[in-house]
Amino acid sequence: MGATLTYSGNPMQSAWEDAVKIDTEGGVLIEEGRITAVGNGERLRAAHPQAEVTDYPDALICPGFVDAHVHYPQTAIIASWGKRLIDWLNTYTFPEEMRLSDPAYAGEIAARYLDLTLAHGTTTVASYCTIHPHSADALFQAAAERGQRIVAGKTCMDRNAPEGLRDTVQSAYDDSKALIERWHGKGRASYAITPRFSPTSTPEQLSALGALWAEHPTCLMQTHLSEQTDEIEWVRGLFPQARDYLDTYEAHGLLGERGLYGHAIHLEPREIDRLAETGGALVHCPTSNTFIGSGLFDMTGLAARGIPLALATDTGGGSSFSMLRTMAAAYEVGQLRGTPLHAAQLIWLATAGSARSLHLQDDVGSLAAGMEADITVLSLDSTPAIAQRHEAAKDIWESLFATIMMGDDRAIADVWVAGTRRGGTA
Repeated sequence: MGATLTYSGNPMQSAWEDAVKIDTEGGVLIEEGRITAVGNGERLRAAHPQAEVTDYPDALICPGFVDAHVHYPQTAIIASWGKRLIDWLNTYTFPEEMRLSDPAYAGEIAARYLDLTLAHGTTTVASYCTIHPHSADALFQAAAERGQRIVAGKTCMDRNAPEGLRDTVQSAYDDSKALIERWHGKGRASYAITPRFSPTSTPEQLSALGALWAEHPTCLMQTHLSEQTDEIEWVRGLFPQARDYLDTYEAHGLLGERGLYGHAIHLEPREIDRLAETGGALVHCPTSNTFIGSGLFDMTGLAARGIPLALATDTGGGSSFSMLRTMAAAYEVGQLRGTPLHAAQLIWLATAGSARSLHLQDDVGSLAAGMEADITVLSLDSTPAIAQRHEAAKDIWESLFATIMMGDDRAIADVWVAGTRRGGTA
């Protein structure tokens, strides 16, 4: 029992006051891993006298955070200094991903990553793995052991990557298909077909993955799009016949409503039009975009086109495992563009918005009857600095905003995964 956060709409499409509500005397009833009721806490207590009650004063009961774009293999290299995208890949990412050729190391990093993110209140992630099929197995298995929702896929690359980190057209197709059959739709797992990005896949590999997606249309497809200007120039040189970056995917069957396109900072008008027409989702990665100097995502402009939008840490290019820090960075990017986001919009993006983009909106991302009981409880006075701001706040939205801007893992009072209490600082 405590203050509960609920949604009745999309605050990026309508007034946030109409779409997001906080009931300061709320409660959530959980039975057999699912939410069965959300409403007034005292009424729920009276109606269910046998229920075990957990009270959360000075806290906000939220949906578990949903991180829509991460690279779990980069856990150990997070916060590495001073590179832009292509140099980042060559200097940090590729050498570390080579280490995951060892199944034992892949299992260690998968477990470490999920434990770190759970400690920050993240209950669902969509992750890239490495080219090694066992790296995907390791993450799916670690998530199953924790009862977590997981979206993941083996990364596919058959060019412009080191020896030992390249697959082939055929092995990318075969390995991905085998992983789909092993994991997709099993328990709380979903598969995402995963070409890293156009520069590291030949047209033939992109076509093979497009064919695989057509064969398995309930899978997601995740990749990168228009992250940095020098990357876009590289794509132009590799695909001289393409109309733009998005066309390198579209021409090979990799544009669709279950597509996830990370970053998408420097889009052309045609690309925006096609994304709006097809319903593909764009994933905002604000800490990564600033950390490696990519640019400022146009959240408000893209929302106005009705494109599904998600929020993500993009670890390890992103500099934090925390969705609170990611929300704070999204606010700062909005300020730099002259379109700051309200706390209601920020937390919606980190929960229901990301869940919708992952096509998991019927399972996670909201507190509502029938949803899986993934819940994050935010302390609103977790540090002395936040506590004094909470004390001075005129309403709970001011308190929440202070926690978004200054909070870290100490603000995670509790975490519930599929109705099982996983613990926090409470």
